[in-house]
Formats: sequence, C-alpha cells, structure tokens
Amino acid sequence: MSKRTQSIRSMFAGGSDEPSSEDTRQPVQRVASGAVRSLKDTFSEVERDYEDLKQQVANGAFPVDLDPTLIDPSPFADRFADQDVAAVEALKTSIKDHGQGIPILVRKHPSEPGRYQIAYGHRRVRAATELGMTVKAFVGDLDDNRLVLAQGIENSAREDLTFIERASFALKLEDGGFQRTLIQAALSVDRQEVHKFVGVARAVPKWLIDSIGRAPKIGRPRWQELAELLKADGAEKKARKAAEDSSFSHKDTDDRFLAVLRAVKADSGKTSASSPVRLIAKSSEGLEIATLAVAGKHCKIELNRDRDEAFAKFVMEQLPELYASFRKDNPSSEG
Repeated sequence: MSKRTQSIRSMFAGGSDEPSSEDTRQPVQRVASGAVRSLKDTFSEVERDYEDLKQQVANGAFPVDLDPTLIDPSPFADRFADQDVAAVEALKTSIKDHGQGIPILVRKHPSEPGRYQIAYGHRRVRAATELGMTVKAFVGDLDDNRLVLAQGIENSAREDLTFIERASFALKLEDGGFQRTLIQAALSVDRQEVHKFVGVARAVPKWLIDSIGRAPKIGRPRWQELAELLKADGAEKKARKAAEDSSFSHKDTDDRFLAVLRAVKADSGKTSASSPVRLIAKSSEGLEIATLAVAGKHCKIELNRDRDEAFAKFVMEQLPELYASFRKDNPSSEG
C-alpha cells in the first residue's frame, strides 16, 4: 500500500497520517455494557445517599455547629435565668476540656430568618457563648406544641426543675392558650397537680417570684402557704419591703424565700389565732374533701366524720409513705 493511500484511509478513519509503531501502540480496552450500568447505579446510590443525608440533617437527625449568638431562648421558657454561677463555670470547664457531649435542640425561628429558638440546652448555649465557641445542635421541625413537649421530656428526664419553675412554666403555657392535657404531658403530672401549679403561680406576683428565684429546697407546701398569706391585706407590701432590704440580694434563693415568708407572717399572730390560714382540698367534682388550718406551730387537717371517716383512716395509713416521699423530694424541709 502506497503512503498516499495509507494517508487517505487514515484520514477517513480519524487517525493520524503518521504511521504508528506497533511497539508503542496500546490495545484499546473495551468496557462491557454491564460494567457501565453498574457504575451508573453506584453513582445513583451515592447521589441518593447524599440526598437522604441532606434530608436527615434538615430534619434534625444529625447535629450541626451553630453560632450561639444566633440562638434565642424558648418563647415558653421553663427555667429561670441561671443564678448558679458555679454550675455554669463547671460546664464551661467540661466543654473546654472534653468538648460538648450532648447537642442541644433548637428550631428555626418562626419570624426571624437565620435565627433559632431553644427547646433545651440553655446552659450549653450560655457556656458556648462565653467560651466563644460554636454549639452542636439538632435542628428540629417543631411547632409550639412539639417545642413545649420537647422541653418537658428533657426536663422530666433531668428532674432538676424546682416547684416554682414548674409552676411558672405551667402558668405561662396556660396563659399562652395551651390545653391542660398538653401541659400535663409537658410536666408529666396529672390535672390536679397542674391546677396546684397554676394556682400558686397566679397567687404569687411575678415580680416576687423573680426576686426570690429558683428556691430548690422550697417545695409545694410552703409556696402554697405563701400564696395563701399573700391574699391578706397589706401582705404584698410586706413582701416588697423584704425584697427591697439591702441584705436580700446577698442571700441565696432559698433564704430569700424564707425572708419573704417571715416578713409576710410578721405581726399577724393575733389574726392567725382568730382566723387561721385555711387550705381546702376538693375533688375533681368540686366536693370539699378536707381543710387544712395553719395556726401558730400547728397544722390541723379536718375531714367530715359522718361522710369520710373511712377515708380519714385510709389517709392515716398512707401518711408514713407520703411523708417519706415528701422528705425525699424536700430533704431540707422543716417539719
């Protein structure tokens, strides 16, 4: 074959007009169509996995790093502002030394794009902010009901909310239009307990609750006592005077409560003797079950003997167990 003929054939074949050496020519590797399809399937699976991962991240299945300055408190805060500086400092040290172990839960802010609201993890956000670090967070798709339930579940697991924090949370939810059934679920209590929470939180002015603080050693009975005492004329004025005393802010939160209680009780001995503070327990149907009269150093529970003598004996049998349960929840309570 002439060089001219070879060149023409090469042109139509799309090759070079320069003859290639048999020694340097590499054989063309053909790929089977099945292998091509397998490769395409692999890429498709990777793309699907990637999309699934993005969706899971969007749904809050994996934590993301957020700037804590973009995170706002829950609109239904269930705990008071941290007054335990030592606890926050301990948390900061732990995060600095070992990292943040448990992510917080947030939702996208419903009205401010780019911002978030906390369901739980307020202390971790505060610690991260003071450390100048990002905070690991799950971003959940939460409406108000789910936000409240998430807060309740988290705090029920920790069991570190005080009585007055739970009472204030219940009142905030009630005033926010939430159903009692949801409030019960959020606090893991029955309807009667929610009624007591809301009753105390309404009776004790918010300014006074804020002034006293968490009061972790003060249980329901003494908060109820204070709530009843505050109904008397001039009682709130006495409470305000106690809260404005120069020594008040230097006391710990439990002592602040006791200072207010003593002030409200002051100069009321005669009134207490003639008209003792009375608490009334009622059934769910509104029937009066018993009354508690508080006067001087004694508390007297009275039941209708004609109607409830059997119930009175039943209560007496239950008292040791109730007392043990009360002392467990209120280890430093006064007898």
